[in-house]
Amino acid sequence: MSEDQNTIVSIRDISKVYGSADNAVYALKEISLDIFAQEFLAIMGPSGSGKSTLFNMIGALDKPSAGEVLLGGRSLPELSSKELAYLRCRHIGYVFQSYNLIPSLTALENVALPLTFLGKSKDEKMARAEEVLTFVGLKDRMDHIPGRLSGGQQQRVAIARALANNPTILLADEPTANLDKKTGAECIDIFKNLITEFGTTVISATHDHKMLKECSRIVWVDSGQVAKIQKVSDMDIKLGSLSGED
Repeated sequence: MSEDQNTIVSIRDISKVYGSADNAVYALKEISLDIFAQEFLAIMGPSGSGKSTLFNMIGALDKPSAGEVLLGGRSLPELSSKELAYLRCRHIGYVFQSYNLIPSLTALENVALPLTFLGKSKDEKMARAEEVLTFVGLKDRMDHIPGRLSGGQQQRVAIARALANNPTILLADEPTANLDKKTGAECIDIFKNLITEFGTTVISATHDHKMLKECSRIVWVDSGQVAKIQKVSDMDIKLGSLSGED
């Protein structure tokens, strides 16, 4: 990932503080970071490092106590709750470790559901849901409820749901943590195809070395700060071993 590529997310000196005065606890402290368009970025850090808080800031799910987060040139802290909801609905897709599918709905219905908030007609919703389910390799499982799908298939439904609004940014929180090696690799391939075919920016909080090998950079977060940023091309990542992981 070259430095002259377009910056899609710009983070400037953000802090997140809970409490005040002597009781203040910093979840994030003066973090600055640029994320490039069409990048596959990984965010890593131990429990309590601030990784999840940073992830939520990028996804417009939380606001910093200080500093600025710019998405496509728009300052997220300055937006109202309604404006943030509009932005999330149209520009950001979310994939979670636990799938978060509605058990009583089919794969097609689960994927079509978010499009309701975009004001799409029933025909438009179903057509788009079929399109993205086909993209993730589930053309023959559209009428199955989650209970009739494997874990890997459920995660692919969750990915399809995140893609339904054709997001600029896809945020994936430990997306392969509950998957076996084969199905995890299939999900990673979907993320790679998103970047090459649609120009999506993929940002993942992950410790999966298979996924890390496919990323462009790794942002290491510790004690609420960016400890270092490494280009994957400069690292030696092997299954079960990762250079630079101290």
